[in-house]
Amino acid sequence: MLHHKNPALYFQTLLAEPAFLMPIVYTPTVGEACQKFGTLPFLPRGCYVSLADRGNVKAVLKEYADAMLPKDSLGNPQCQCIVFSDGGRILGLGDLGAWGMGIPIGKLDLYTVCGGFDPNKTMPVIIDAGCTDASGNSAKLTIRDHAMYTGMKQNRVKHTCPQGTEVNTAYYGPDSFIGEFMTAARELFGRSCLLQFEDFNSNDAFPLLEEYRGKFLTYNDDIQGTASVAIAAVLGGIKLQKPGCTNLLGELQGMRVLFHGAGSANIGSAELMIREAGVPATSVLVTNSRGVIWKSADGSKGSFRNDEQKDVAVVGEPQGYDSTSLIAIIKHHQPDILIGAVGRAPNCFTKQVVEAMMSVQDSKPHGGLRPIIFALSNPMTQAEITAEDCYTFSAGKAIFGSGTKFPPVNVNGEMRAPGQVNNFFIFPGMSFGCMCCEASTIPDKLFMEAAEAVANSLDKADMEVDSVLPNTGRIREVGHNVATTVVLAAQKAGLAQKKLGANFQEVSEQLLAMKWEPEEFSIDLDDTSACAICSFA
Repeated sequence: MLHHKNPALYFQTLLAEPAFLMPIVYTPTVGEACQKFGTLPFLPRGCYVSLADRGNVKAVLKEYADAMLPKDSLGNPQCQCIVFSDGGRILGLGDLGAWGMGIPIGKLDLYTVCGGFDPNKTMPVIIDAGCTDASGNSAKLTIRDHAMYTGMKQNRVKHTCPQGTEVNTAYYGPDSFIGEFMTAARELFGRSCLLQFEDFNSNDAFPLLEEYRGKFLTYNDDIQGTASVAIAAVLGGIKLQKPGCTNLLGELQGMRVLFHGAGSANIGSAELMIREAGVPATSVLVTNSRGVIWKSADGSKGSFRNDEQKDVAVVGEPQGYDSTSLIAIIKHHQPDILIGAVGRAPNCFTKQVVEAMMSVQDSKPHGGLRPIIFALSNPMTQAEITAEDCYTFSAGKAIFGSGTKFPPVNVNGEMRAPGQVNNFFIFPGMSFGCMCCEASTIPDKLFMEAAEAVANSLDKADMEVDSVLPNTGRIREVGHNVATTVVLAAQKAGLAQKKLGANFQEVSEQLLAMKWEPEEFSIDLDDTSACAICSFA
């Protein structure tokens, strides 16, 4: 409501206290906001593109742009970025359909606070392709059939693709609705307008990314952004293990990693780790609901459910242990790092699981290293383990990170503030850098560069409280480091259509000059008639 009544004051407030307010405007509060979105005041921000608009999508976008976006000297609407979702998989909450609009709105607020985007030149979009009934969301809420639901009150039309998974039929083929939407956006706003996929179901997320990543300035934050920040956090964990280490990637390449859960977050992380971080494929293990993901040598058999899982599957059927038991998997494969992103198995990292991770290190020469354990599922109610339990079960030895921020924990008289392994360390800087240098595409290499930039932003204060990532109070500084690093990498790779400088300092200064800042706004707190917000409060 503050954003609606006074955007300048809203962003000034967020910029003043990002660490305190980001959990309120984004995770975990944004999840609850989406579950209740239709019962909140229906404000003008946000563009809804329905399947009923097929063939007319460009006109729908233009109508919103004409009403909501600033114009250039020729009268054309200006848009720097669009975050679009179909609400098919909002965080770990399931299919919320059009009520998922809270995610693109919240995400774009972070684009401004953490990255420097002009909020007046951004567009949150919901692709309305229908919505599953109450069985399709984790809380079993009535959303599609709610009296206040404004989306299409019909089920999603799906089909089984050649890989054996169910996908939204409208998104594929020569008349793809996603293709029409992205083409219309580029025609209206130019090729430097960034189009970011958000919270699509994994079955759609991977093939859609593969289809459009080489044709548009686009990426999927759930796959690539989450992968990037997960690797950044792992590098931060290695820094905590070995404070004097100067080759974090080299250390990572010698470790074994177990990803528990095979959604877009973990699959993306595993692929980035193998393809860009140089970790041997034999050192990376991923599980799905069938246990360890494996494939035969010729790829004709296995426990994979789709091509993406097949790409990260180990060769050969597991033998000699129960490959469906997480504890047995840990004891057999001896991982140094355990990353959970199951999404629907809260508290699955039990005391026995943590103790198994501890025993892996205890069996190594000189006692090994502190195990790294991440619980990345959002919101907090879906986390694989709490910070307090992880520290308690490991006697304070585990290095912990989580998708949703946990409160500080006193561990043996020392305060630990576990790092929040959240994409907001990646996507604002990644997007701002690519938009500013007018990158042609966004390859995975840039996400690896972003991960290292985040890890290198850790300071002494972060390490003293055992945090694998920087304090969120420095989020704008971290976002700037990411943006500068990404621009330099894009220029080196020949992706940048616009050169911003020859070195880090030159690019940094140019980006600072391009950042949006809110107008100064002050109010007399004693004069309640001066501001409707104060009167309301």
